[in-house]
Amino acid sequence: MATVSSLVVVLALLAPTNQPTATYACRADTKFGRHTISVRQAVEAQAPASVRANTRFTVAVHLQPGTLPGEVKGFKLKEVRDLTLRVPIPANSAYVSAKLTGGSGLNSTPSVQLEGNTAVLKVAGPIPGGATFQLPALSVRLKSGRAGTTIETKLKGSSYDDPGLTFQAKIKWKFITTTAPVACYPNPNPALTRTSVSR
Repeated sequence: MATVSSLVVVLALLAPTNQPTATYACRADTKFGRHTISVRQAVEAQAPASVRANTRFTVAVHLQPGTLPGEVKGFKLKEVRDLTLRVPIPANSAYVSAKLTGGSGLNSTPSVQLEGNTAVLKVAGPIPGGATFQLPALSVRLKSGRAGTTIETKLKGSSYDDPGLTFQAKIKWKFITTTAPVACYPNPNPALTRTSVSR
């Protein structure tokens, strides 16, 4: 089972180590059982240091390029599909709009929409094993709330049952091909940006 557990490493969105990173705790539900591991994704976020109350501003979240390995310890990663990344709308702010820019190697057109109080980025794929890709940059337009507070941008997720990153991984071992749903949440989950609200 150690080999199957190692397979989950393949599902990490690999990125340069000199970039700020988000660490996700992930669980894959495979026909071989459940397997957990921590994975890392390089991420950079920007927002103004301060804004006035009731003012519109933009938070931008950039996920750095990554490469999916084609094989790990005899397991072949055929593809990743239906990748979904969630970014909650920060407290003391109101959602105005969201847009995506860039992205490559995704074999589909990414989309973003508001679901409840969360901006949801979706990539249908498939992204083949061994391929290099980059998710699009997510820009969320917000309106600041009351003065004297701080608006913090974080990634969504608090447990495997409340994930902020999900996807389907198609894997092959010998003559067996199966699809494993993967659920991840940021652990730890520090603020990516902080914006103070003034009068």
